[in-house]
Amino acid sequence: MSDSSAPKHVLVPIDGSPQSERAFDFALTFEDAKITLLTVIDPVDVDPLTRGYQSPTGVPGMVGYSEEWYEGVLNDADELHERLRERADDPDRVEGTEVVFGRPTRRICGYVADHDIDHVVMGAHGRTGISRVLLGNTAESVVRRSPANVTVIR
Repeated sequence: MSDSSAPKHVLVPIDGSPQSERAFDFALTFEDAKITLLTVIDPVDVDPLTRGYQSPTGVPGMVGYSEEWYEGVLNDADELHERLRERADDPDRVEGTEVVFGRPTRRICGYVADHDIDHVVMGAHGRTGISRVLLGNTAESVVRRSPANVTVIR
């Protein structure tokens, strides 16, 4: 895919789930695009059904302030990014990796707005609620709010 409408810089939000890794694999199909991996860690997120990085307190809405926890999730995210970079056909295509803390939709859309991103490729979990059967809460919100095109991978 090397025409003028092909993405030049793709953001792939990564949380360690199979869906997000499939999104990365799909992003690699944009042959000439640079890829940035973004992991958003929500320190007040607790959902036992969701794979990813969550608050160590186990209490929804309570921030986990343990320095060891923060260091652990940052290390895990860095290792995940490195593993994916090595999996790419050309590791230099992964232009950057970022780990940020905050609400996923806000941080993903903010990253797109603040950087030269023209496409987002992300995985969707779609676990609960009738409105989220097809996409998943974060994916649905990013599709609605992103200033760039979004491709959702299941």
